[in-house]
Amino acid sequence: MANNSIVIGAQWGDEGKAKVIDYLTERADVVVRFQGGSNAGHTVSVGDSKYVFHLVPSGIINPGKICVVGNGVVFDAEAFLEEVDELVKAGVSVEGRLFVSDLAHLVLPYHKALDAAFEFGLGAAKIGTTGRGIGPAYADKVSRVGIRIGDLRDWNAFCRRFVENIASAVKRLTTPEGGVPDLDEDSIVDRCYKIRQRLLPFVKDTAYYLFEAERSGKRLLFEGAQGTFLDVDHGTYPFVTSSNTTAGSACSGAGVSPQTIGNCIGIVKAYTTRVGNGPFPTELTDDTGFHLRAVGNEFGSTTGRPRRCGWFDSVMVRKAVQLNGFARIAMTKLDVLNDLDEIKICTKYEIDGKTVEQFPTTIQELERAKPVYEIMPGWKQDISGCKKLSELPTAATNYISKIQKLCYDVPVLLVSVGPDREQTIEVASL
Repeated sequence: MANNSIVIGAQWGDEGKAKVIDYLTERADVVVRFQGGSNAGHTVSVGDSKYVFHLVPSGIINPGKICVVGNGVVFDAEAFLEEVDELVKAGVSVEGRLFVSDLAHLVLPYHKALDAAFEFGLGAAKIGTTGRGIGPAYADKVSRVGIRIGDLRDWNAFCRRFVENIASAVKRLTTPEGGVPDLDEDSIVDRCYKIRQRLLPFVKDTAYYLFEAERSGKRLLFEGAQGTFLDVDHGTYPFVTSSNTTAGSACSGAGVSPQTIGNCIGIVKAYTTRVGNGPFPTELTDDTGFHLRAVGNEFGSTTGRPRRCGWFDSVMVRKAVQLNGFARIAMTKLDVLNDLDEIKICTKYEIDGKTVEQFPTTIQELERAKPVYEIMPGWKQDISGCKKLSELPTAATNYISKIQKLCYDVPVLLVSVGPDREQTIEVASL
């Protein structure tokens, strides 16, 4: 793998980044998660084993690799320790291989209560949040009242900050009728103390660690969460997450300089999905949409919610190329299309009677966008056992080539034809 690389979802998340990261980790030394929180769900299948990650970088199952949770992540310590326990139970050692930034902000129980209350208050205009407290934790961060992991080192100072913050949260959560959510301060403090004892051995100045790692010749792989169009600035706002999910945020979220970054790899699903509310021009609500969901097992790794499914949208992926500067594209779940007679690709939109090739910048325009499709024949055969590009049916390779051409001719790096690590066809090199 040339230089250091970033892996970014090019759609609305759930593109299969974890499998690609796991595949590329074999050629990296350190894997770094740089934004988001436990609202992410990354799944890796290796033989009969299945691993689901929310905070721990998915490269951890590769022996000898170092994994880092950067400062840009909002960190649910209880969820993290549960993942660690599951990994150890599965025989995966994390000792000396897993580190967490002391600058990452903590997600605490009152953040989850605020998240649920805010979402409920939106009524019909709900965003579709996971309820994991991510938005309120980021809000505290930018409001400069957040509590960081490093604050746990000084227990008395941590308790003072916690008491102030939970009092503020309770005020915001008090209902007009005078009801207050069940936030037992003493119980939460006790939980935090127990967490502190287990968590602090993982905590370090990870920005310095990464600086020294690169200086010593280590290869870094940066792991994004969610996808480009959930970016709080460039996504389908307000139906987005609370962090910057595009490639540029890897620098601030991991504490590295722009010179550190080499390649950016965009992950695309062979069709399109999204979880939660918001516009979705190519969404299929017919039998084909239900077929994609069933065959692709399109249910959220974090929430279990069914994903909305639709045809591949090259308009949005072109925008993702523009925003992230993809050097390569990795395509996942091509095998989900095996049984279809014909496959559609959205090449343009029609908005208010005009044909447009650029992704709209406003939600109102996107809501009015109608997809313009190109229809391609399906291949009607099982490709899950194919090991080389030459083994794929012609209709499948034509589909890959068409998507590459529509997406500014960014070369396809690899194609996934099944969930297992071995079901990966490498098309080009980095």
